[in-house]
Amino acid sequence: MSHRINIQQTTPAAFQAMLSLEKFIATSGLDPVHKELIKIRASQINGCAFCIDMHTKEARKIGFTEQRIYLLNAWKETDLYDEKEKAILAIIEEITLISNGGVSQKNYEAAAAHFSPEYLSAIIMMAVTINAWNRIAITTELPVQHD
Repeated sequence: MSHRINIQQTTPAAFQAMLSLEKFIATSGLDPVHKELIKIRASQINGCAFCIDMHTKEARKIGFTEQRIYLLNAWKETDLYDEKEKAILAIIEEITLISNGGVSQKNYEAAAAHFSPEYLSAIIMMAVTINAWNRIAITTELPVQHD
């Protein structure tokens, strides 16, 4: 990989703005399992190796099984995820792939049926934030940290 800019060093104010979004999410009441589902699934869709690596490690720390991690990209074909998690995953995929027609009324209503407006807002903001981080990591070619 080539050497690319480091956003944190080059434009620290922009990096701090991203961290402010993270601070909001940390205080939003979003369940840690839901956070990691969102982060991993969006990162899988975007092909962000740095973020997939980071968030699968975080998911393991909070009790995700290997099976739940490995099957996340095939969540529609398994019963490993409950109805709330499936509603989150459906809307996250559409937010991440927003250019494919936006967020469908069906998936929005399914998420809204499971969550309060405040919680749904936190889900949306988590999706926006991880998609932004994915774009930063991919564009600047952040390397995966080898254990």
